[in-house]
This record gives sequence, structure tokens and C-alpha cells, in this order.
Amino acid sequence: MDVLSESGLLLVAAVFALGMRHGLDADHLAAVDGLTRFNLADNPRLARWCGTFFSLGHGAVVIAIALFVCVAAGQWQAPAWLGPFGAGVSILFLTVLGLLNLHAVLRADPAQVVHPVGLKRGLLGGLTRAASPGSVALVGVLFALSFDTVSQAAMFAVTSGQIGGWRHALMTGVAFMLGMLVVDGLNGLWISRLIRRADQTARIVSRTMGLVVAGISLSVAAYGAAKLFAPELDVWSRGKEPVLGLVLVAVLMLAFVLALRLARTRPAGGVAD
Repeated sequence: MDVLSESGLLLVAAVFALGMRHGLDADHLAAVDGLTRFNLADNPRLARWCGTFFSLGHGAVVIAIALFVCVAAGQWQAPAWLGPFGAGVSILFLTVLGLLNLHAVLRADPAQVVHPVGLKRGLLGGLTRAASPGSVALVGVLFALSFDTVSQAAMFAVTSGQIGGWRHALMTGVAFMLGMLVVDGLNGLWISRLIRRADQTARIVSRTMGLVVAGISLSVAAYGAAKLFAPELDVWSRGKEPVLGLVLVAVLMLAFVLALRLARTRPAGGVAD
């Protein structure tokens, strides 16, 4: 029982870190950016919480998938190819998103604020005009209907179901949602603050964060690819997911603070408005 309890806690911590990493996806950042900007003029209170409502909707889908897969796991076993295939899709998307955001920073006009680039936002761009908590949460629901999210939820649901049944699957689903909530919620608050000051500070911070998001996407993609081709790295990383997830969030927050300090040390009027 103690072994099972310890395994369960480690899995919950790993899934929480996975949720934080998922919240750093450029698609999430781009969606929250668009929702926040759309609502800031007419509903600034909602704008500050767009990242939170987006994560709640996204997380609700993850919890539903986790419970469904856990219940169905008694009659169905995940095929062996699902894990590597899901990892490959995630690596591909992260690489493309990383390169797109890097390109956006390098090609942006010096007088403009750089916006995050996401693939799903291009397909579902009109949805970022949601103007109520429920509709913002619905955008999060629709963004969750992707192979990457579904496969991740299914994999940790099967594992948690084997450890502690549907209650443990529910716990891991909530942990995943809370991890996203930390990152996307903070992102919505940061963006609402930056938009209010369309000055040199906003431009410098947006470029710094764009480079960091691109770097995180490419780094996580490279790390995932390395684990696929180097089994010893995969073995070494087991149990370290919570620490790695916290490191990514710490890097993002540190980059934001450093960007603000850099902007304040630059002489005013360096870039024409």
C-alpha cells in the first residue's frame, strides 16, 4: 500500500508538471494573448482572467478524457505504439511552433509588440473574440480537442487507473488542469498589464518572451527526441518530471522579470511610437 501511495503521489506531481509544460505551448500562449487583447477595452476585468477561464475549459476536457479512459481501460489496453507516436507528434508541433515564434520575433518591426504565434489560433482564430467567461472556457474546450492533449490524457489516465482506479484518474486530471492554470493564468495577467502600456517596455518584454517561448518549445522538442533515441535518458528522467516542469516555469518568470529590468534601464524614446 505504501508503494502504491508513493507511486500515486509521484504520478500526480509528474502530471502537474506536465500540465505546466502544456500551458507553455505556443498555441496556449497565442490563444490567451488573443482573448486578452480582444476583451481588454470593453471588459478589462474579464481580460485579466482569460487565461484562467481558458485553462478551466481545457482542463475539463482532460478530466473527462481521463475518467472515460480509466473506466474503459478494463476492456481496452493502450497499444504500444501510442506513446512513441504521441511523443513524435508533440515533438513535431513544438518544433514548428518554436520556429514560427522565432521567425515572428526576428521579422517584427522594431516599433511593434510581438504577438505569440500558434497553429490552432490560425485555424480557430475567430474564437478568440469570446467575450464572456463561459465562451472563453469554451475556446479552451475546443483547443483541447487535439491528438496531443487527448493522447497525453489517455496515457496518464491508464497509468493512474492501474494505481488507484477512477478516483486517482480524477486526481491526476485535476493536477494537469492546475498545472495549466498556473501558467495560463499568469500569462493572462501579464498580457493585460503589457497591453495597457504600448511603449518601449511592452516591445522589449514581448520580444524577450517571444524568444524564450521559442527556446522552450525547441528545447522541449529536442529533449523529447533525445529520449526517444536514447533509452538511458528516458530512464534517467523518470521521476524528475516535476522538477523539470518547475524549471521551465521558473525560466519563463525569470525571463519576464529580466525583460522588465532591461526595459527600465533603456533610455526612454529609443524607439519611436
